[in-house]
Amino acid sequence: MKDMSEGYVTADGRKIGGVLMEMKNITLRFGGVVAIKDISFDIREGEIRAIIGPNGAGKSSMLNVISGFYIPSEGEVFYKGSKRPQMRPYQVAQQGIARTFQNIALFEGMTVLDNIMTGRLTNMKSNLFQQALWYGKANEEEMANREKVERVIDFLEIQSIRKTPVGRLPYGLKKRVELARALAAEPSLLLLDEPMAGMNVEEKEDMSRFILDVNDEFGTTIALIEHDMGVVMDLSDRVVVMDYGKKIGDGTPDEVRNNQDVIDAYLGVAHD
Repeated sequence: MKDMSEGYVTADGRKIGGVLMEMKNITLRFGGVVAIKDISFDIREGEIRAIIGPNGAGKSSMLNVISGFYIPSEGEVFYKGSKRPQMRPYQVAQQGIARTFQNIALFEGMTVLDNIMTGRLTNMKSNLFQQALWYGKANEEEMANREKVERVIDFLEIQSIRKTPVGRLPYGLKKRVELARALAAEPSLLLLDEPMAGMNVEEKEDMSRFILDVNDEFGTTIALIEHDMGVVMDLSDRVVVMDYGKKIGDGTPDEVRNNQDVIDAYLGVAHD
């Protein structure tokens, strides 16, 4: 694989920058179970980076390490050139990292608009008393945040459901609302945990288009877990492959596609 220390240019001419996040020798244990074993890889500014592998490979555990839900047993996480200390998930979010979840995590009784507004919480500086009065600085802050949210609503083409309670929406639209909430935080790094899971072909095409547009128009770096290999190979700039908690491949889609260890992992016995 060619040297990418200063970034690289994709086949379609997009310029990918330097390292945004680096995982160094990450190991994660739960008692005697090793979920991740000594894995290193990086995520570069402006790229779409896929993390793939059979079921039970440790992909979601890795995403949970990146987002601060899990603290690695060994190894170090570097973000924007600095070693990241132990942080709670909300502190990681304040650093500019947002995520969606494998199982949709929305407030079912709230409207689409209110759900997306919760993505702005890390940007709200006024205190509870000021917010309750909705006066002065709190009022200005609310309007500014609402403007950001309305832009995301327009971008994801969900204007017609903005006042609809999330619980009434079909699955595919709920996934889009969850993406909207993450985008409302204006993240530098967006983590997507199986964004296509449970979708039909048309919904997958729509979500793929939105992911590409987010990367292109907002310049957002994206790391995603996805089982649909067609989607992964079409969307991703680089792919890291995990199996039984170990890294077995890392490179461009073509390099990964032709990696014998990756072929064996996907064509061998299914992992539970």
